[in-house]
Amino acid sequence: MDLPFDGAISAFFNNEAPDTIRCAIKDAKKGEILNKNYPYSDRMPRKAYKKDLAALQIELVKMKTWARETGARVAIVFEGRDAAGKGGTIKRFRENLNPRGAKVVALSKPSDTEQSQWYFQRYIDHLPAAGDITFFDRSWYNRGVVEHVFDFCTPRQRQHFFNQVPEVEKMLVEDGIHLFKIWLTVGRAEQLRRFLARERDPLKQWKLSWIDVEGLKRWDGYSEAIHETLTKTHSAHAPWTVVRSDDKRRARLNAIRSVLTQLDYSRKKTKALGQIDPEICGGPDLWDA
Repeated sequence: MDLPFDGAISAFFNNEAPDTIRCAIKDAKKGEILNKNYPYSDRMPRKAYKKDLAALQIELVKMKTWARETGARVAIVFEGRDAAGKGGTIKRFRENLNPRGAKVVALSKPSDTEQSQWYFQRYIDHLPAAGDITFFDRSWYNRGVVEHVFDFCTPRQRQHFFNQVPEVEKMLVEDGIHLFKIWLTVGRAEQLRRFLARERDPLKQWKLSWIDVEGLKRWDGYSEAIHETLTKTHSAHAPWTVVRSDDKRRARLNAIRSVLTQLDYSRKKTKALGQIDPEICGGPDLWDA
C-alpha cells in the first residue's frame, strides 16, 4: 500500500518518537487508554455510549427547533490538537439536524486577498443568521497556535490578535450570538496512534496533511502555544470549555452536554442530558492537568 507523505508518520514512530510513546502504542490492548493521566483506563462501553448519545441528539433536535422558532443564533468553535476528534464530535452534534440551518465551516488557507484583509473578516462572513447553528472546524484561533508554531504569522501579528479577540468575541455575544468555544485535548501517544491508523486507512488518508506530519515533531511548541492561547483568551463572556478526548466517546457526550446545559431551549429534558463529567470536561485548568 502506498502511504501518504512516503510513510512519514510511520517513520516518525519508528525513528523519532520518544521511547515511552512508542512502547505505549506497541503494548496497548484494544480499547485501552494510553494516557496514564486520563481518569479512565478503558473506553466507555459502546452500548452505554449509544444510549446516552441517542438521548442527547434528541435534545439537540429540540434545541435546533427552538433556535428556528425564536431566531436564536448559535456559534460553536472547535479547536484542539490534530487528531483530537474535532470532526467526529461535530458530526455527532449535527448528524440529525437539518443541514440547511446547521452548517460546518472549515476554511482553507487564506487567499492573497484575504491575507490583505482584517484578520477576522473571513470568519465574520460565516457567523450564523437567525435560527441557525454554525460549527467552526478550526477558527480564528489558528493565529494563536498553528500559525505561530509554523511561523506563518509574526509575533506582532499574533499579539495584535490577542489584543483584539476578547473584544471581538464580546461584540458577538453582546449582539445576541450564543458563542461556545470547545478545546479538545489528547495525549501524545493517542494522537500518534490515531495518525498511524489514518496513514494505513485509504478512506481516512485524506485527513492527513503536511502540517500533521511536521506537527508531530513540534509537540512542545504546540503545548506552549496552546497554554498561552487558552490563558489569554478565556473570558467571562467567552470562556473555554476543555474536553479531554483520549476517549472519543466520553469526549463527544460531554461536549454536547456542555452546550445544551447552557441553553434554555423549549421542552428541555434535563434528565436526558445527564451529568457533565468534571474530570473530562471543564475549564482551562483541565488542560493543564
